[in-house]
Amino acid sequence: MGISDDKIEMLFVSPDYFRKGIGKRLIRLAIDECKIRYIDVNEQNPNALTFYQKMGFQVFERTETDELGNPFPILKMKL
Repeated sequence: MGISDDKIEMLFVSPDYFRKGIGKRLIRLAIDECKIRYIDVNEQNPNALTFYQKMGFQVFERTETDELGNPFPILKMKL
């Protein structure tokens, strides 16, 4: 997991550990200890979108490109 200010920049969990509560624990830790309020999600990753929505995040903005200008729509989410 990578964190910058109040935003999760990246979160990766090995598929071997999916559905074991690890992602939830990492998000809870980030929220409670690091005061995380924002995350960006690639629109083409519906599993991540669903996960963050279940954790309480809501989409507040959509961009057509990622931060580097590549054609990957990004959903900006906040608690």
